[in-house]
Amino acid sequence: MKIVLAQQNYHIGNFESNTQKIIGVIEDAKKQNADLIVFTELAVCGYPPRDFLEFEDFINACYNSIELIKKHTDNIGVIVGCPQRNPVVEGKDLFNAAWFLYNNEIIGVAQKTCLPNYDVFDEYRYFEPAYNWNVIEFKGKKIALTICEDIWNLGDNPLYRVCPMDELIKQSPDLMINISASPFDYDHDEDRKEVIRRNVLKYKLPMLYCNTVGSQTEIVFDGGSLVYDAEGNIIKEMKYFEEDYETIEVTDDSLQLTDKEAKSEPKSVISKLSTVIQLDKDLRVSKQTDPSKIIGYLTSENNIKQIYDALILGIRDYFHKMGFSKAILGSSGGIDSAVTLALACEALGKENVRAILMPSQYSTSHSVSDAELLSQRLGNPYDIIPIKNIYESFLSSLKPVFNDLPFSLAEENIQSRTRGNLLMAIANKFGYILLNTSNKSELATGYGTLYGDMAGGLSVLGDVYKMQVYALAKYINRNEEIIPQNILVKAPSAELRPDQKDSDSLPEYDVLDKILYQYIEKRQGPKEIIAMGIDEALVKRVLKMVNANEYKRNQFCPIIRVSCKAFGVGRRVPIVGKYLG
Repeated sequence: MKIVLAQQNYHIGNFESNTQKIIGVIEDAKKQNADLIVFTELAVCGYPPRDFLEFEDFINACYNSIELIKKHTDNIGVIVGCPQRNPVVEGKDLFNAAWFLYNNEIIGVAQKTCLPNYDVFDEYRYFEPAYNWNVIEFKGKKIALTICEDIWNLGDNPLYRVCPMDELIKQSPDLMINISASPFDYDHDEDRKEVIRRNVLKYKLPMLYCNTVGSQTEIVFDGGSLVYDAEGNIIKEMKYFEEDYETIEVTDDSLQLTDKEAKSEPKSVISKLSTVIQLDKDLRVSKQTDPSKIIGYLTSENNIKQIYDALILGIRDYFHKMGFSKAILGSSGGIDSAVTLALACEALGKENVRAILMPSQYSTSHSVSDAELLSQRLGNPYDIIPIKNIYESFLSSLKPVFNDLPFSLAEENIQSRTRGNLLMAIANKFGYILLNTSNKSELATGYGTLYGDMAGGLSVLGDVYKMQVYALAKYINRNEEIIPQNILVKAPSAELRPDQKDSDSLPEYDVLDKILYQYIEKRQGPKEIIAMGIDEALVKRVLKMVNANEYKRNQFCPIIRVSCKAFGVGRRVPIVGKYLG
């Protein structure tokens, strides 16, 4: 049997585009005489559709797409993800389903059993879990068809009470197919490989795993679809962060690529994975626990390359799917705006990214020259708009109210909000989207000004710690110096008062990021973090800052997610909570 895996980038709710994309690849597969083509989870409507699923019109559009796709299934089987109505009154109205179409008919539907309800997932809000499981027979093969989370219920502490494959294996299937919408984070690709390998070894069956690709607002899907043989060897690992298409020949005793050399991963390498992954509920939590190695882990070359690719895809898809083409950002001569600018130029094209330099009387001369040099190297348009006069007019207007009180945070924030106003004015005038340049370390500790440097339509670095920002800058400079060296080596500063440094308000970033990582990603409390040898007073101070500034993050723009625990929809913390406050 010749099976095609189609790893595609869909647009939520864009039924015409999604359906035509699916049909186009079906027609290509027919020309190759393929027997079966496999698409991804909820491909018809895009993932995650969230509350769109509550609209009957949306579900009707899903069903209309299935009817259109079905007309193209003469002589080829098609597995495609789409919501399915639940005919039973009790329970939720929908299933998350994989539809099996063939010869213009529906020959089977597999419903998702394990509905994730953690981090960015909220599937139990909409879907009913499956309550029966049946293999689907097709051209002499019995296929165990599952959806994403259905294969993750392994280990000593399973998250769900039912494991679909335990039911399907009783019907003696010949192979497993899993359609997925598994989001990217810089741990997750190895997790997936280990999960699939353990399924393969447990059930002694080959698996074809098809994962979606593309970014949907803050969530990035990285593709990386996989084919494993029954011995746990990788036969194919498809492209990451790109659409891809692969044909696999399934025979009675083997899997092989069609007209391509198989990519096998040595068993010794595969075996190592099981020694670094604890396969239970903590699987989706970052695995690094040694505090002395945390920064090295966060800034490792492999992680930084993946983060870079994810951010490029996240920016590009956000603009494309929103119907925008041009971006604007404030360029300060600092590391965060420099990295954001370089990423945006790569994602959107240098001519489509406008940098605005807004020096004040507290800005150093090299901040302006560094920012100019960066834009000259990148080739993007830029403008210089000094804010001194605007800032002083604010102070003049406020003088009767401020009553000659000493210079404070109020005056600092006026500068930041002035810049935010200028950027938004230009964005409104010319139809740009403002890219925010705040990093995760700043957002965690509240080191930012609401309606000032926290303004923006999309946060590029909001899930990237400061030490990772430096590593990204070095990665951007891997072939030539794009970001000036002076930006990489000078002390970080908001430049809102004379001789200001970030270290005046925050711990050094290599220490701060260790604490933040343990608290945010690892969910460790103060006792556990202090036990790692970090100063007790510093730990308590940092955790208090994190919790006290939830109100700021709650008003922040969408953040491109690259870690296993990003601020935003995947982290739900009360604003008025007293815990560690």
